[in-house]
Amino acid sequence: MRDVRVHRVGEAIKKELSQIFQQELKDPRIGFVTVTDVEMSGDLQQAEVYLTVLGNEEQKEQTLEALEKAKGFIRSEIGRRVRLRHTPQLIFKFDESIEYGNRIEKLLKEINQEDKS
Repeated sequence: MRDVRVHRVGEAIKKELSQIFQQELKDPRIGFVTVTDVEMSGDLQQAEVYLTVLGNEEQKEQTLEALEKAKGFIRSEIGRRVRLRHTPQLIFKFDESIEYGNRIEKLLKEINQEDKS
């Protein structure tokens, strides 16, 4: 039962974060950000927010800096929208799984082409 609530809260936070990033944040350093996952701690005190950012490494770092700077505003918006007793601490992390998957796909294509020749 508890796991279901933790998952549901994580999904609600993910949805709200996506809206906040698209509509509320005006910082030009924040590029095209996608929230890929939110993992909540069992006590709902921390939320690890996994992000993908379109752009090079410098743009990714600038986006992360801007999000860290706006963390207070983002937390207050989450608290207002999701209505939890305690708004969780937000921990922003890059989701490397998409890049990892793309790299594996590229390697598999190269191997496939070598086999054909």
